[in-house]
Amino acid sequence: MTSSVPTSLRVVEGVAAHEGVDPVELEPPLHEVIDTDALDALFRSTGDSSATIEFTYRGKRVCVDDSGQVQVTEASSNTGGSTVAE
Repeated sequence: MTSSVPTSLRVVEGVAAHEGVDPVELEPPLHEVIDTDALDALFRSTGDSSATIEFTYRGKRVCVDDSGQVQVTEASSNTGGSTVAE
């Protein structure tokens, strides 16, 4: 992963983009839903990480793959639109 932006911030930006809102408008804040320090540590560049995590936030399915790419889709559908944040 080459991004220096923390994964938790990319998740917030991805969900906000998917919803078409400013990231500061998201309620509840991401840190009230998951441990953002653990999320950032999991995807900190280690060179050999093969971690993938998936969780629900604000009714959205958030998937972060081993490259650090964040994909946001509607949690209730298998075919809805998606937003990818890199």
